[in-house]
Amino acid sequence: MPPVEQVKAKRAGIGLRACDHDRAFPGFTLFAPQSGGGKVYLIDLDGNVVHTWQMPYAPGNSGYLTERGTYFYNGKTVENSARYISRQPWKAGVALEADWSGRVLWEVRQPDHHHDGIRLRNGNVLLNCLAQLPEHLVARVEGGLPGTEHDGKMYADYLVEMTTDGQVVWEWRTWEHLDPVTDRIAAVQDLREAWTHANGLAELPNGEIVVSFRNISTVIIIDRRTGEIIWKLGAPPLSGQHAPTPLANGNLLLFDNGPHRLDHSMPFSRVIEVELATKKIVWKYQEKRECEFFSPRISNAQRLPNGNTLICEGDFGRLFEVTADGELVWEFINPYFGEGPTGQNNRVFRAYRYSKEEIAKAKATGGG
Repeated sequence: MPPVEQVKAKRAGIGLRACDHDRAFPGFTLFAPQSGGGKVYLIDLDGNVVHTWQMPYAPGNSGYLTERGTYFYNGKTVENSARYISRQPWKAGVALEADWSGRVLWEVRQPDHHHDGIRLRNGNVLLNCLAQLPEHLVARVEGGLPGTEHDGKMYADYLVEMTTDGQVVWEWRTWEHLDPVTDRIAAVQDLREAWTHANGLAELPNGEIVVSFRNISTVIIIDRRTGEIIWKLGAPPLSGQHAPTPLANGNLLLFDNGPHRLDHSMPFSRVIEVELATKKIVWKYQEKRECEFFSPRISNAQRLPNGNTLICEGDFGRLFEVTADGELVWEFINPYFGEGPTGQNNRVFRAYRYSKEEIAKAKATGGG
């Protein structure tokens, strides 16, 4: 008898698990396994790999195809540093753009960069970064588990906008705009080493910036001209959310992870669509038996052109597509496992579906 597979995710089955060709959005799904050593995969609806990119850096979490067809990627640098951020699995350090063949067109480095970075419409790059919180604010930050600061220090986020040749043109610091009392660490169980812990950036059509903060379970919108926070949604209803995604109808799509909910006794995940004007949840996807859909960290969701939603249940490498009524029409389990601090895993920070026209444009960028 063959030995028993000890990795639960492998025992449950990997690769393509379901596909309704008539109702799934036709296209190709892109993902970069967190333990994949910088290899990025593009698969068709049947789960076949149709293209790969080999990046020069391990994933600093995610990448996506730009409107120009190039691949934007947040990579993890490996400099030997005593910096707090370099000891964390969500460290990044470099953002780059590559063509279809993987040839790097440009890259910028920022040692404080973590989690996310995006290419702005003006051609610049916006990076999420980490810095030590001014000491006089540490005692004022509410929430979290007392005594779990990092050697008595706390860290918080700041944003850096730079050109693709590395010139800084704009910065925005959380501690100058958020309140350490009202914008508290939401869960009493969370460590106090990081106050805000930003995990996602997005740009609205008017240039305003959307930022998601996991530790304070809050999403904000920043007026980039003034730096003022002009919109905010916190806990409840949010709980450790990720990946704020502006929709064509003006609403915001979020993966609401739900590890420590303030308005429910059970942890569970859901995908929600929020109307900005009213802050009401106008659509959501969650399992009727809540515990059957749950990723305490990472993850994202994408609204597809046919009205379906692609969801990345990141901690378990599960990518799936649901209709507006919540019916599953496609499911794929990342079969590429790598070693992590807790053993083998197939985690995927984010996943995106692209049409054949978008892939044709990407191929035209070179090496296709």
